[in-house]
Amino acid sequence: MNIRLIPVGSGSKFTFPALPEKLKGSYAAKYQSFDIISKGTVKVPKGVNVTTFSWEGEFFGVSKRNEPIVKKNAWQEPTECVKILTDFMEKETVLNLIVTETWINADVTISSFQAFPYGAYGNIKYSIEFTIKRDLKIYTTNEIKISSFVKKTKPRNDSASAPANSGKGSYTVVSGDTLWAIAAKHCGGGSNWTKLYDANASTIEAAAKAHGKSSSDHGHWIWPGEVFTLV
Repeated sequence: MNIRLIPVGSGSKFTFPALPEKLKGSYAAKYQSFDIISKGTVKVPKGVNVTTFSWEGEFFGVSKRNEPIVKKNAWQEPTECVKILTDFMEKETVLNLIVTETWINADVTISSFQAFPYGAYGNIKYSIEFTIKRDLKIYTTNEIKISSFVKKTKPRNDSASAPANSGKGSYTVVSGDTLWAIAAKHCGGGSNWTKLYDANASTIEAAAKAHGKSSSDHGHWIWPGEVFTLV
C-alpha cells in the first residue's frame, strides 16, 4: 500500500515514505477513522460524500531509513518532505491523492500541515489535512434572481474592503486554524510558525491548560477565540 500525491496538470509525484497508523475521513460533521497498517484496506459505504482526509505520521531520518515501516524507494530527507508539502500548501496546488489498494482517489488541496522535529535522529512528526477540491459554479444575478438587490447595493469604500488582520497586528483564531496556516497567511510563510508561537506562548499555553491539556505540544493545540500577536 502507498499514499501518493500527484500534482494535477504537471509536477513530480510525492510518495509518503511511511504509512500512518490511522487515516480519518470527514463526512460533513461526522468522522470515521480507518486502520491503515493492521488492516491494510480502507472501506466506506457507497454514496458517502467525503469532505476531508487527515492523519498524523512521521518522516524518518537517515539513521532510521532502514526501519521496516519505511518504504526504501520512497525515502527522502525529512526536511525535504516538509519543504515539498509546505510548497504544495502555500501554492494551493491541486493534488490527486491516491491510497493504493483502497477506494481513495480524489483531487484535494492541503488545508493544514504542521511539522515537529524531535530527538537526535533527524525524525520529524507531522499532521496533515486535505480538503476535497470541488468545482466552483458561477451564477449570473438573473439566474439567482437577485438583480434588483444588486442594483440597490452601493460599492464599499477601500477601507471597508481591506482584509482583516492584513500586515502586523492581531489575529483571532477560528475553527480549523493551525499555527502553520496562520503564519503562511499572515506572517510571511508557514515556516514562521515557531516565531508566531514564541510571540504568543503564554496565551497558547494558558488556553491549553484551560482545556485540560498539560501543554499545547508547542502550539499543536490552539482553540477558537485565542487572540495572537502577528509577527
